[in-house]
Amino acid sequence: MDTIQIFEKLWKEYTERTPSAKRIKDLFESRGDVVYNDHVAFRTFDDDRVNIKVLAAPFIEAGYIECGDYHFEKKKLYAKHYEHATNKNLPRVFISQLLTKEFSSELQEIVKNMIDSIALEELHPSELVFKGRLWEQPSFEIYQKLQTETEYAAWLYVNGFCSNHFTVDVNRLSSFDTLQEVNQFLKDNHFKINTSGGEIKGTPSELLEQSSVLADKIPIVFKETTKEITSCYYEFAFRHAMYNGELYSGFIAGSADKIFESTDMKLQEV
Repeated sequence: MDTIQIFEKLWKEYTERTPSAKRIKDLFESRGDVVYNDHVAFRTFDDDRVNIKVLAAPFIEAGYIECGDYHFEKKKLYAKHYEHATNKNLPRVFISQLLTKEFSSELQEIVKNMIDSIALEELHPSELVFKGRLWEQPSFEIYQKLQTETEYAAWLYVNGFCSNHFTVDVNRLSSFDTLQEVNQFLKDNHFKINTSGGEIKGTPSELLEQSSVLADKIPIVFKETTKEITSCYYEFAFRHAMYNGELYSGFIAGSADKIFESTDMKLQEV
């Protein structure tokens, strides 16, 4: 599968879970903007069967290389980002994984049981990012247990392997000069911004500014009941030039830490 096919397939599945992203993209395009994607992000667990290396496989096959790694001590996550080796216009790929051994034995057992239940033929690395939830119908009781330790695991339990977010490359929008202008445009059109750590995460001196709208909510049929649970969200990134004049291409762990919270159910209630 080439890069065009990969990202088209990911975008189709992502907008089915995140209709707000399609509405926002349409709003930008109605102003005459062409929307380019800065990066796509994924979540997973540190199990060797589904870890970062496994999810990165289709991108590596398509010419991507590893470009940076990140530690999130508070959230107990580790992440890597990838860029295409020759085509710098292609989106970056950001993959994080939960460090399960840093959580309770109960959480570790839940995650192990989830992955143990996946049929071997479903664990093909080149397809895993498209698969969604591969374990049985979720239990609301288990979802709540995971929520008490980490929202990240609870989100994965419900949503499975899919794009957690796409990201608008604000630098390439023709009708906006700053991320502040983009955020105001979103608010004027009744989208709710993630305010954890401020509406804008990062500063010009850090060379990367990011913001995001709160995740969409979709009905999930649990074993016990049906509840609206967060799915995915749309992010916006503005990159600043380094001393050599090139735009900064990496990520800031402190900023990404707050962006992760866009799927947090608690923020939906604020």
